[in-house]
Amino acid sequence: MDADKAAGFDPIAEEFDTYDDYLDSQITGTDMYYLENIELARQLVELGIRGNGEVIKREEFEQRKAAAEALRQARLDRRPKKLSSQGKDLEGCPLLQAGRARALRGREEAVRNGKLATIVFIRDTNVRGQEVSGYIDYGARLASDGGAGMEPVFARRRRLMPRPTDLSFYNWKTHLATSNPTANFQVIAEGVRGLVFCNKRDRKPVDVDPRAPSPGDNSVRTELATHEYAQVVLFDHLTRRRS
Repeated sequence: MDADKAAGFDPIAEEFDTYDDYLDSQITGTDMYYLENIELARQLVELGIRGNGEVIKREEFEQRKAAAEALRQARLDRRPKKLSSQGKDLEGCPLLQAGRARALRGREEAVRNGKLATIVFIRDTNVRGQEVSGYIDYGARLASDGGAGMEPVFARRRRLMPRPTDLSFYNWKTHLATSNPTANFQVIAEGVRGLVFCNKRDRKPVDVDPRAPSPGDNSVRTELATHEYAQVVLFDHLTRRRS
């Protein structure tokens, strides 16, 4: 028996799809010769009149099937999920794979498992020719659409661009300005200093002001050289739980 089946393995639940299949396994050719009725033969096995030893009841069989399915699903949930960037050709895409720690590809696993929180600042022109800028919670984008929110970006079918639903968004033509909390960050307005994002896990602030000497404790600011956008800055925050 392999290691995956060792814990909680139920041979009856694994072998038989239905209770009738389980009953049929204990019906012999002799039984059918004399009874000539499969339903009657099943009833006799279920009552313990025929069969090979003790027979479990229908209710117990259904319970064991449900438990086996729950265990199977739990094993699937524990398996590492495929990264959105895995197997993608990202040659020539600095934001996705180049630069410090191989940019977004190199950060994906750490962001998904909660060890790292990354904010992506992007300034560029949208499809309408309007200049927009914004701060994107990379973890929130990864988790969107059932965990596949960055799949079209890594597949190079869509550019990563700020949206009005991101941490912060500004359209320089229409002057539309929005800010929104995410699962990872709270938005804090700090007057003349501009925006500060507070990490919800360890309550540490991330100061995105380019004039600030540091973005804060356990945080690093990285300006990314790229031809893809007018400007890209990555803010990496190593998360720490409060004691």
